[in-house]
Amino acid sequence: MKLVLPDIPPMLQAMIRSMGALPVLFIVGTLRGVKFFERDGTWQAGVIAGLMFGVEFVLIYQGIRFTLASRAVVFLYTAPFFVALGSYQVLGERLSGTQWLGLAVSFAGVALAIGVPQADVDAKVLLGDLMIVGGASLWAATTLVAKSTRLRFAAPEKALGYQVAMSIPILGLAAYLFGESITHQPSPLSLTLMVFQAVWVVGTTFTLWFALVKAYSASKLSAFTFITPLFGVVGSYFIMHDNLSLAFGAAALLVIAGLFLVNRPSPVVQAPADALLKVTKT
Repeated sequence: MKLVLPDIPPMLQAMIRSMGALPVLFIVGTLRGVKFFERDGTWQAGVIAGLMFGVEFVLIYQGIRFTLASRAVVFLYTAPFFVALGSYQVLGERLSGTQWLGLAVSFAGVALAIGVPQADVDAKVLLGDLMIVGGASLWAATTLVAKSTRLRFAAPEKALGYQVAMSIPILGLAAYLFGESITHQPSPLSLTLMVFQAVWVVGTTFTLWFALVKAYSASKLSAFTFITPLFGVVGSYFIMHDNLSLAFGAAALLVIAGLFLVNRPSPVVQAPADALLKVTKT
């Protein structure tokens, strides 16, 4: 996104990305036998997820205009906490104290890797922070909707298709309201990166994400998103030529340790299965 910004404004980027991803989802889904237009009772949840998906990216892209990038990343990755809280209320999933500690440790690793933000902020920065947190909460809510409604029975391409399709008019309206326009011919690099965003980022990795959401614990799976900003730091070194500090190694260890704690098997959960196995053997 940062490399394309000189040629294409953020809301238009997001809209074009969704427009490019939609046919990718349709082609891949059709090849896999997905019935996109079959009446399966998923459209209500799909529309709700799509509305949240669109507004989520409006908040994130606009919020980053007011706050620092480091603060934006840290606040965006509060999403796993919202997922954990929502999973307890909606899905009946409950994290143990050790798993909550794991989330906290991983979040500390993210903050360390990106750089702990400075405390001196003004009202505009706080507004940006609030918008990013709002985007994170909608990210979490979309995950919970996909897990707790009939969307969980839909193919990943169809579940994501609702969201991508709904996001196009939302992002287009946001681009119009914020006065965005493309004033010159985008460079070949920008066009290539837009294809990358549409085909790989949204069309492929987002689809894989929703496939995983359907199969695994939402709260535990969401914790793995803490790895994303670490890849961002490494990418900034090789692509943007930013310097990496020694703190990155410590941050990586914190993230890995946190993920281990979150996904560590619970002795309480394992005990009944062990007891059942002994009874069966007897």
